[in-house]
Amino acid sequence: MTLTRLITTTASLLALSVAAHAQTTVSEPWVRGTVAQQKATGAFFQITSVGGGTLLSASSPAAAVVEIHEMAMEGSTMKMRALPKGLALPAGKTVALQPGGYHVMLLDLKAPLKAGDKVDLTLVVAGKDGKQETIAVSAPVKALGMAMGAASGAGMAAMHAASGAAMGMHRAAPAASIASIASAASAAEHKH
Repeated sequence: MTLTRLITTTASLLALSVAAHAQTTVSEPWVRGTVAQQKATGAFFQITSVGGGTLLSASSPAAAVVEIHEMAMEGSTMKMRALPKGLALPAGKTVALQPGGYHVMLLDLKAPLKAGDKVDLTLVVAGKDGKQETIAVSAPVKALGMAMGAASGAGMAAMHAASGAAMGMHRAAPAASIASIASAASAAEHKH
């Protein structure tokens, strides 16, 4: 066996071994693009933990602060809040981080993010056994209007704007405000 073939075979086996031991997988990552002077945005993806666990934290060189968040209706008010204990990942089930629900919040952005850029994220997941796994993700940036559901996408954009302005002081937005923002966003998307 030649040295090149031996190195290639060893590298292939090592890659298979690492993949076989990976407890958590991430698919379909993306980050919402920003407009000038916007200091916050969201990152979204599908995450599956074979044995179950918790998405504990995230970090990115693109932002000074990165938090795991959820958005939920409380009565007629949409609220966004950090999940300081992380996000539960049921064994074998895919958890969707998407506009209007769970997401990774990027605060105090270091530069605007435009379509086509890539944002590196590092996710830390704790398994049921307490062992931590670090996952590197490279997420493409999508234009502000892309992949946005009308109410949930525009509502989250409004919440991100409020959070960016308040830098961590999360405000509630009345559902009526979110609906009017969603209507304006939808109209803008249909113009283009």
